[in-house]
Amino acid sequence: MQAHLIGAGQRLHLQHGPIDMIVDADGHCRNEIFEIAFQTGMPILDELVEELHQLRAPHHKDNKFAGPVARRMQAACDMSNGQFVTPMIAVAGAVADHILSAILENDAAHAATKISVNNGGDIAFWTAPGAMTTARIAGVNGGELTINGPTMWRGIATSGWQGRSHSLGVADSVTVLARNAATADIAATLIANAVNPDDKTGIIRMPANSLNPDSDLGDRLVTTGVPLLDNISVDSAIGCGAAVAQQMLDKGQIAGAVISLQGQNDIIGMTANTISSTRLFTQVAC
Repeated sequence: MQAHLIGAGQRLHLQHGPIDMIVDADGHCRNEIFEIAFQTGMPILDELVEELHQLRAPHHKDNKFAGPVARRMQAACDMSNGQFVTPMIAVAGAVADHILSAILENDAAHAATKISVNNGGDIAFWTAPGAMTTARIAGVNGGELTINGPTMWRGIATSGWQGRSHSLGVADSVTVLARNAATADIAATLIANAVNPDDKTGIIRMPANSLNPDSDLGDRLVTTGVPLLDNISVDSAIGCGAAVAQQMLDKGQIAGAVISLQGQNDIIGMTANTISSTRLFTQVAC
């Protein structure tokens, strides 16, 4: 585990193999918070590797895991409702949740008003009463998500066909706010997978394992290229994803989602104060 302070704000950068996190906090105990994050993060990768074979297998509710992060991944998969997922889908968010949980269990957290753990864009955060957390929305020029504390919504994640992970859909980005980052991670993936137009002409797809032999998606076709779509196709694709997001919202699994595809955006659940081609602002109630 490598640790460095970066930027003018002196945030903590933690890196260990594929784990790449930025930890930020305010208050006079931030160095103690950073030390907790470092110590908590050190064993995570080794623990995940010990159970990697089972974590890459299709989710089954009766699977048992020993590691705390693996258990978080498994719990998040329960929202898949029979759709194909593996616990690995939630790995980035679950790691962020685990780090944040360890920080919040320590007295040093009481001196902070905002704490965030950003693991490659999947973010676990905590916002004190009266404080406000603001995050940029991927794929939306100038888009911001503002959350007022205290709030039960503590996880943000983004998925899309051009992201770090493979997607079955054509969404440029799907950003989800949920109770924790692992749940947001899986929800964003499932919604992004559903963003597909009725006419799939010109969309390029390849087996996931031809791009990455170790992919947990096997030979499932993942998107590698999307042509310029007409407005009808964009509307139908976004509509398919919005229907999945609405189902999750109705079940209380997410606070909302923002779907972006080729310059068009749709907000599900979160209150939009202003929407235009260059600006999207959403403010979420507690």
